[in-house]
Amino acid sequence: MALLDQWRSVAYNEKLDRNRLQQLWGAYFKEEKAVYQVLLKTPDEVVEGTVKELADKFGITVMSMTGFLDGINDSLKEPNPIETMEEDTHVQLGFDKELLYKNMVAADADWLYELEEWNDIFDEDTKKRLYKEQKNSTTIVKEARVYPNDPCPCGSGKKYKKCCGKK
Repeated sequence: MALLDQWRSVAYNEKLDRNRLQQLWGAYFKEEKAVYQVLLKTPDEVVEGTVKELADKFGITVMSMTGFLDGINDSLKEPNPIETMEEDTHVQLGFDKELLYKNMVAADADWLYELEEWNDIFDEDTKKRLYKEQKNSTTIVKEARVYPNDPCPCGSGKKYKKCCGKK
């Protein structure tokens, strides 16, 4: 079984005790935060190695590294083969800074997009702009409904029901 399948079978196991899942995710989020703190100190450096080597480098388990790689994959300049990776699969962590920030916002991961390390990468205005861009990209805007007695949107000056709203 590929590492990603193993990770998902544990992390998203609905049969596990709720407290056990909360402990698992709580521990994972602490490890994830620590890895990002290291990566964001040198954001232009592409960290690479096997899954096992990176897990050892960051002092986390292979399973936690697998979860991390799953989470960051959409933010990488060149995605890793996460679906088929094993401990000896070579991976890299060359991420797009803006995309990573936006993906953290999209995941509502405030413990990540509010890391102090971002202050050395983006100024406050850039962070606000990226935050707004991400939030606006998921906002659904409904068109204003035109009622029968409203002026017709075509600009004729007639009521909608007597103009474009005729059946």
